[in-house]
Amino acid sequence: MSIAEAFKDQVIFLTGGTGKHTHTHTHTDRVASVSDCLFTHGPFEGFVGKALIEKLLRSCPKLSKIYVLLRPKKGVPIERRLEELSKDSLFDRLYRERPDAFAQVEAISGDCTELGLGISEADHKRLRNVTVVYHSAASVRFDDPLREAILINTRGTHELIKVALQWKKLKAFIHVSTTYSNPTELEVEERIYPPYADWRTTIKLAETYDSETLNIYNLKCVRVFSMFTIRLHSVYSSICHIYTLYRYSGFMPNTYTFTKSLAEHVANDFKDQLPISIFRPSIVISTLEEPVPGWADNFNGPTGMLVACGIGILRSQNTNPHVVADFVPADVVTRALIIAAYKYLQTPPVKGQPIDVVNCATANISPITMGQVIDIGKRYIRQNPFEKTLWLPGGSITKCPVLHFIRFITMHIMMAVVVDTLLRLSNEKPFLLKLQRRIFQAFQALHVFTVTEWHFQNNNFRALHEMVNPNEVYIFGFLQHSNINYVEFFQNGIRGAKQFLMNESPDSSSGAKMRIKIFYVLDTLCRIVVYGFLLRLVYRFVMRNFIA
Repeated sequence: MSIAEAFKDQVIFLTGGTGKHTHTHTHTDRVASVSDCLFTHGPFEGFVGKALIEKLLRSCPKLSKIYVLLRPKKGVPIERRLEELSKDSLFDRLYRERPDAFAQVEAISGDCTELGLGISEADHKRLRNVTVVYHSAASVRFDDPLREAILINTRGTHELIKVALQWKKLKAFIHVSTTYSNPTELEVEERIYPPYADWRTTIKLAETYDSETLNIYNLKCVRVFSMFTIRLHSVYSSICHIYTLYRYSGFMPNTYTFTKSLAEHVANDFKDQLPISIFRPSIVISTLEEPVPGWADNFNGPTGMLVACGIGILRSQNTNPHVVADFVPADVVTRALIIAAYKYLQTPPVKGQPIDVVNCATANISPITMGQVIDIGKRYIRQNPFEKTLWLPGGSITKCPVLHFIRFITMHIMMAVVVDTLLRLSNEKPFLLKLQRRIFQAFQALHVFTVTEWHFQNNNFRALHEMVNPNEVYIFGFLQHSNINYVEFFQNGIRGAKQFLMNESPDSSSGAKMRIKIFYVLDTLCRIVVYGFLLRLVYRFVMRNFIA
């Protein structure tokens, strides 16, 4: 049976179908969005979900319904949120091919941080015929407080599983995790690893204590037991809980990877009660070819890095240029997700067997280093610059922290002081110095991922492609794109960032190109002044201490 036919009459429930709206109104807001998204990593809530909705509607037109869990927002009903989602430019191709396709999508009011997902009894009745679940909702910010990350990433998974246990027609439950859920393993196999902590105890901690208490024992902060006294019902339980909190230190880089790892164990514990599998994307980036090349709805990953370099606010990075980064295009992820569910629609999983795990990773298929990404970006951005750059597009990588610090002071901080001063003189609100502080904090959080090279085994991922019928490979296959032309890919990614994120024309105006020439002259003059000043200081120091 073909994949499109297998999805005929299927009722799909999806979490994480919307993300943070990135089309902010002012240029300053968009620049701030870049620094905010540098804190994130992995599959990105909303990004994959929206792309999956579009692909399902376009390539599986005979499906019955897609229910999307939407969190109510103050003053904005979920129906309006769904309407806003339907207006995303991502769906332009869908509307050309199937004008009424979005009628198959319905909103369900709920929240992954609430018990029972906050779903009403009436909506529970609407969902009783669900056959396929895609759980991609998550908090993907690295700087989230531990309690909030536990509630949405770990407890949210458990709550959805408890709801799904009531759906008697369920045939496939795809839990979207991340390849970085086991960061202590540099060679990551497609299997479950021993837990870093007990997920039930961890959820209990989040339900028992407030954020301030848990933050004392956060992943980077725990060093001693006696910093705080925790009151529980008994001394024994206090000791046990403090010991558990203490164990969380020293081995996980952030709350995101920790709580996503625990969520995998939640899924694993219910593998014999539900047709559940774990799908681990690596760093999801803009689309390769569909629905359009270069589409993205956020500044996450290399997109944010290239935009930051392109508008002139990111000049130096302390990373290893030779590290092979594992990027996977969003449309490759959506195709693999559909095949993962198709596998269970064809053959249910066998009880008592290990849970299926798929590492959706492509570094061993189409590798590229961080240094190559920067070089491609710098070269093309100079040819096709952004309309509102703050300085000459650039950026360099160094493994030396001292050199990076010098560059950060001279190229980031000093430039920010100059720009903010000019803004004050023109009666505008300064923002760049504050923004540079946020960028510094973001790269501190990302540092371990930019200097460490993981190797993800992906035999199960490759096997998904082999399940596709030859006449559907061009629709659902992905290994035919194994040799990615990264120059063309990132060119399309930059054009997509200009169009979909910065609200600019994909092609630069003559004015933007002229500003780049002016910034080149100013940048050269500033470098001469700064380095001349530093050489003078060195010269005076040498003369006073060694020659005089």
